[in-house]
Amino acid sequence: MVKYLFSTFIIILWTSSVYSMEKEAFFERADLFFSINVTEDGLVEYQKIKSNENPLGQLLSFVHQVNINDYTATEKKAFYINAYNLLVIGGILDNYPVESPMKIESFFDGKKHLVAGEYLTLNDVENKKIRTVYDDPRVHFVLVCAAMSCPKIANHAYKPDVLDAQLDQQTKLALNDPVFIQESSEVIKISEIFKWYKNDFENSDSGILKFINKYRRDPLDPNIKLSYYTYDWALNDAN
Repeated sequence: MVKYLFSTFIIILWTSSVYSMEKEAFFERADLFFSINVTEDGLVEYQKIKSNENPLGQLLSFVHQVNINDYTATEKKAFYINAYNLLVIGGILDNYPVESPMKIESFFDGKKHLVAGEYLTLNDVENKKIRTVYDDPRVHFVLVCAAMSCPKIANHAYKPDVLDAQLDQQTKLALNDPVFIQESSEVIKISEIFKWYKNDFENSDSGILKFINKYRRDPLDPNIKLSYYTYDWALNDAN
């Protein structure tokens, strides 16, 4: 009996370490992938990826098959953020060359992807696995939909041990970007992301301004009028 229990313990310990190595390898390989294939300006090297799809294919295979039941909440959050961005790139490559993700039928809400054993659309990943679970408006600045008006995609992966700092960093980059937040003396033009997800920002202009100013180097006038510029759905293609 003692021998059996000891053997079981060793098997469990070994299996746990294997899962741990796979998990760490995913975040490290995703980090390498983004560092090689995303420019400092937040554009994606789709042609380069298309010439050698194996690294992306291996990452997506992990996304499809991994069992994340034993992941912590933070590990799941980091996993789904990276999975979303990788799936978007993969979906673009399946149709490349293409001018915009909106030129691909049902790109966000129709096509289903296998994600950690579940069939989900991109909107499912964003809304059912991230937004409603974590109630963290900063995710809007790290989930990148392959369009020019999206916040710039990072040239690194999101990792559990530094995730909070990374979310802060990307939110600050977006909200201090004069293209993303277009400031004038009379009106501030902001991304339609704030309109589509207004409930995530207290469902009010004051809530939106309060959130933006939390991450601004130079806070906006809290009484200034807000408007929304038209979203540019052109592909975020480095080429």
